[in-house]
Amino acid sequence: MTFSLFFQSIINGLNLGATYALIALGYTMVYGIIRMINFAHGDFIMIGAYTLFYTIPLMVNAGMPAWLAVIAAIVVCAIVGVLVEIFAYRPVRKAGPMSALITALAMSIFLQNLAMVLFGSRPHNVSAIFSLPSVTVAGVTISLNVVLTIVIGLVIMLALQLFVKKTKLGKAMRAVPQDRDASTLAGINVNKIITVTFAIGSALAAVAALMYCTTYPRVTNNMGTTMGMKAFIAAVLGGIGVIPGAMLGGVLIGLIEVFVRLFAPGWYEAVTYGTLIVILLVKPSGILGRNTGEKV
Repeated sequence: MTFSLFFQSIINGLNLGATYALIALGYTMVYGIIRMINFAHGDFIMIGAYTLFYTIPLMVNAGMPAWLAVIAAIVVCAIVGVLVEIFAYRPVRKAGPMSALITALAMSIFLQNLAMVLFGSRPHNVSAIFSLPSVTVAGVTISLNVVLTIVIGLVIMLALQLFVKKTKLGKAMRAVPQDRDASTLAGINVNKIITVTFAIGSALAAVAALMYCTTYPRVTNNMGTTMGMKAFIAAVLGGIGVIPGAMLGGVLIGLIEVFVRLFAPGWYEAVTYGTLIVILLVKPSGILGRNTGEKV
């Protein structure tokens, strides 16, 4: 392998990994608060991508930068996330983990089929979001669009970590999963915290849609399924419920996919899903997760 090919693969892996990491953060935040895997989270990316598809031309025709369409995508995804939490997940929250899991899968199927009814099943090509030039470094041509998406991912992930650690709302989000009854006695509105968590996680999915469509400018009604599953693997690999773990897992899965595609193109999907099996066998809590006992 030449140095240029290796360097290019690293950049591509970081680009893909940053997208997975942002999606994984949505899984991590919801699981960290209510110990639930929101399998419909991947479909929020699809909603964000369709929003970009329809709003980018409006922004361009109005003489504004195309990337401002992400604001509309964030608003739409946040609203959808909140509605899903209130009308689908909140009623089954106390019914047990199996009911919540079945509801999440049903919501994922519902959103996919709703998108197919509204937008059709054929792929839609998203207009160019960024139009940055390419630069050559050490004989390797790198698109600044790719560099920008990596930087966006890093900034958002660091900002989220600071938000959770330093702000009053972030501290409340950390307190709720520790002891929900004590949090209520301390004056924390648990339902509000859970709703805000869904809104933030869904907004992150909109940003992930922006990053994904920058590199792969196509949207379909089932695009969220594959992206969501790989981001879930990333969350488990890094340690689901741990924000730095989502970052680490996303980057690792992105790099694994790119390098397996390079050496064994037909095996990258098998290796990605096989990673989930390996991590569950070797360290179920993930790389940065902790094994904790469960009260019975």
